[in-house]
Amino acid sequence: MRLVDHPNIIKLLYAYTPQKTLETFRDVYIFTELMDSSLRNVIGMRLDHERISFLVYQMLCGIKYLHAAGIIHRDLKPSNIVVCKNCSLKILDFGLARSVQTSFTMTQYVVTRHYRAPEIILNMEYDTKVDIWSIGCIMAELITGSVLFPGTDHVDQWMRIVQTLGTPRAAFIERTTPGTRRYIDNQPAQPGKPFEAIFPDDVFDGTAASANHPQLTNDAARDFLRRMLAFDPMERISVDEALLHPYIHVWYYDEDVNRPAPTPYDHSIDAQNLTVDQWKALLFEEIQDIQRTMSLDGEPPGLMTAPSRGTGEARSDES
Repeated sequence: MRLVDHPNIIKLLYAYTPQKTLETFRDVYIFTELMDSSLRNVIGMRLDHERISFLVYQMLCGIKYLHAAGIIHRDLKPSNIVVCKNCSLKILDFGLARSVQTSFTMTQYVVTRHYRAPEIILNMEYDTKVDIWSIGCIMAELITGSVLFPGTDHVDQWMRIVQTLGTPRAAFIERTTPGTRRYIDNQPAQPGKPFEAIFPDDVFDGTAASANHPQLTNDAARDFLRRMLAFDPMERISVDEALLHPYIHVWYYDEDVNRPAPTPYDHSIDAQNLTVDQWKALLFEEIQDIQRTMSLDGEPPGLMTAPSRGTGEARSDES
């Protein structure tokens, strides 16, 4: 969190421990910007195209910034996204974020089941496109008010995706393991549903198009979802392409989209086989460094100055 600085990513204002020595270290207080609610509480509201489009635009801006730093979030879901009443949005919870360059096949359990891309479910190698899939699932949920693929386990999750989108093409299946190919080949072929049936006009807010932005129509929303929810990540829209889609591009602002990327995080430390005491020592050292370098006249920064983008006060979380 210290590395990132983007209006659509939650900002670390300060971190503090009252303990003075490593031996007594047990509490950490994290200060971040204060937001009104998580996106989970927005699900089910009757949102118009402008609000849905603007919320998704901000998700894409934040994710583009992370991807530019070589970071895949890997756990995007409504409860990991916070919003304010003015429709501003920030992404949080980087506990599962990893470097794009990390050379291992990451397990399917890194992403909350309902937002897992097909390549994660099948234990395939994957990249930044998994975050695009998750955003597509979140956008669908904003429109319909319910989870798009509410699987009860990873097998049921796969089947729900196939029943909705259809059996994947041969080019995708060929990149899976022999066992997975046999499993898919033994299942009845599914034609999938047209997106007009998955997202009929009556699930939208009833407005044919936005008065201020006529590009924001039901058809444009469906086309955008179709591109984000492409089964094969090689056919799935990229974050750069998504930001240029007519349903999103109406909000395009270069300062949001092309903010300079932070210094890439060195994830090699995550692969080290450290003991609990060693991790504790590293955390204590980091907190001490924050207290030395981020303090302001002995007070946590952000308690005396307003956070960026007018988000209000500082929030304190104890962990």
